[in-house]
Amino acid sequence: MVIMEILEYDFMRRAFAVGLLLAVIIPCIGMIVVLKRLSMIGDALSHSSLAGVAAGLILGVNPILGAGAVCIAAALSIEIIRKKLPKYAEMSIAIVMSAGVGLAGVLSGFVKNAANFNSFLFGSIVAVSDFELRLVILVSCAVMAAFFLLYKELFYVALDERAARIAGVPVRGVNVVFTVLTAVTVSVASRTVGALIVSSMMVVPTACAMQFGKSYRHTVICSIAFAVAFTLLGLFVSYYARLKPGGTIVLIGAGCFLLILLAKKIASRKRVL
Repeated sequence: MVIMEILEYDFMRRAFAVGLLLAVIIPCIGMIVVLKRLSMIGDALSHSSLAGVAAGLILGVNPILGAGAVCIAAALSIEIIRKKLPKYAEMSIAIVMSAGVGLAGVLSGFVKNAANFNSFLFGSIVAVSDFELRLVILVSCAVMAAFFLLYKELFYVALDERAARIAGVPVRGVNVVFTVLTAVTVSVASRTVGALIVSSMMVVPTACAMQFGKSYRHTVICSIAFAVAFTLLGLFVSYYARLKPGGTIVLIGAGCFLLILLAKKIASRKRVL
């Protein structure tokens, strides 16, 4: 009865559809990001996406399209800088994020309707339009298709790029495809869960899954399961408690991760005793 009550509203049906689609594709991206030791790339791209949002609002185009364009440029810039400075790969993230935040700060001063811009900071999944829903469906299909088609290649590149190159994997091409997919995913997710917390959606479900995963494939499946559970529970709690959905989803995920660590610590102590 409770589920049927929520689904009576069009905006909640769209929210559930978008939330579940993103809960499937974000962990797929997040798993590779974590293995590549680039967990903060979500932060860099999400902050850079704000510059695209501001540019879109100024130019009168859909902010998500603007965010996507800037995210792709930022992601490719991170990849280029990372290759130029292999010993300091994390520096590329800091440089791009700083530039993105600076550009977003400057452009935001020219946005006439600040409310539209601010809605991208923490997301508004319940305000997703039909166009944005179709865009999320399109992006989700593209990400899942690429993830399955390049499953082995992404795995090899994520673990060891040098070994993957020796094995004949087209590392540069795989990295470019993955970089673009990451940028597009972040740009659409920034509208729903918020630009400031989208990186948490990439990392937290993966971190939870790594506590149980026995293999790469098993960890990916667990990560998706955790993300779906966090999203569903977050939407229910936010609806009845009148909270921001994006922040609620992430807090539930973070709380679950802490509980898992606590449970594992208690279990290890019992085994010692």
